[in-house]
Amino acid sequence: MGADHMPEFLPPWRPLLRGAREREGRSPAARWLQLATVASDGTPRVRTLVFRGWAGPTGLDLLTDGRSTKPTELAHQPTVELCWLLPKARSQFRLRGAVIQLETEELQREREQHWQRLTPGGRALWGWPEPGQPFEASADFPEELGDNVPIPPHFQLLRIAIEQAELLELTGHPHHRRRWQAGDGWREQRLNP
Repeated sequence: MGADHMPEFLPPWRPLLRGAREREGRSPAARWLQLATVASDGTPRVRTLVFRGWAGPTGLDLLTDGRSTKPTELAHQPTVELCWLLPKARSQFRLRGAVIQLETEELQREREQHWQRLTPGGRALWGWPEPGQPFEASADFPEELGDNVPIPPHFQLLRIAIEQAELLELTGHPHHRRRWQAGDGWREQRLNP
């Protein structure tokens, strides 16, 4: 079997995250995570985004509106931390990494795939007026964008290469905290909670 056909190594925290998400059931919150970035003035920013899938063992996909401040912040400082709280599982995952730039052809292919996976209602957000601008009651906020609508240029994919994962399990006494780092071969390290 050639190297191209070898299964990719899945870091040990990935099955734990999958299990915690499964315990959330059909709750939309199982897909919500917080993204922390640094603004160009050095101040912190945090917002909630929707998990859109994995790209390989450690690539995590998110979508954003290119007209928002996130792309500028990430161009200035591509390092991020994600916080994924899964209340039913009583688990908090903190994932550190950096936004990676994809080659033009791959980026376009991935954007198209993500666009097609969205429901017409999910696509509608990219048809709304520019985020963060003053609200105008006369502005058009479509409820849906159909399959025939071309991908807006401000529909952006954020692919984050995870380099460190921490899990805080809020069960038992004391709570359990573990960390895995890519640079250490994803070896588990127990930490004080």
